Amino acid sequence: MDSLRLDSVAKSFGGIEAVADLSLEIERGRITGLIGPNGAGKTTIVNMISGLMPPSTGRIALGAHDLTGEPLHQVARRGISRTFQNVRLLREASVLENIVVGSHRHERTSLLANSLGFPAIWRERRAFRERATRLLERFELTELAATPAGGLSYGHQRLVEIMRAMAMEPDFLLLDEPVAGMNEVEARRLGMIVRGLAQEGIGVLLIEHNMRFVMEFCEMIYAIDSGRLIAEGTAPEISRNATVIKAYLGG
Repeated sequence: MDSLRLDSVAKSFGGIEAVADLSLEIERGRITGLIGPNGAGKTTIVNMISGLMPPSTGRIALGAHDLTGEPLHQVARRGISRTFQNVRLLREASVLENIVVGSHRHERTSLLANSLGFPAIWRERRAFRERATRLLERFELTELAATPAGGLSYGHQRLVEIMRAMAMEPDFLLLDEPVAGMNEVEARRLGMIVRGLAQEGIGVLLIEHNMRFVMEFCEMIYAIDSGRLIAEGTAPEISRNATVIKAYLGG
């Protein structure tokens, strides 16, 4: 199976280096963690992978295909979906409608067909709603389907954003601090769902400050500080790494 790779990637803003000479690999069927202190460059890395911004140097590849510099919509069509550090939902729309938005990758009908209301349009829309309903069932949130997204708790809004990303049926899912705002029970339930997605063959990149969550669910972890890779390995290896401990604790 193809993997998603960053090869010697760097990103600078006005001469300030946010990410420097970073190489990492996200494999299908595995949860890969990306950790580091605030300001380490983690979200910049996700922004580059997802096509929100190009790297200054280096290469981003999906298997043999070079993704470097491809725009956001094209990266999404290649099967890479993401969430954001700050929740971005349609606040007045229902939870179900927000999830349906994520199915845009699979639209096959034309603008003309949409404007004329051809039967194919209704079949496609029905399929998108059915997909969203299945995700609500999987996340055990069916009762919130008609609730305006803006009225949800922060933790539930994050779950809606993850379901919207999953509605794309991605091969790779990039999660930027998914358990922020969740209690321990909610976080562990989400962790089990994400583990199930990996077991189905999805490659997951997990950015998270909740180290207990990272250590329990990530099979491979990359640690960065000031945009540079300082360690990589399994959870036990990272938890014992003196450089990582120093980066987090400052001594």
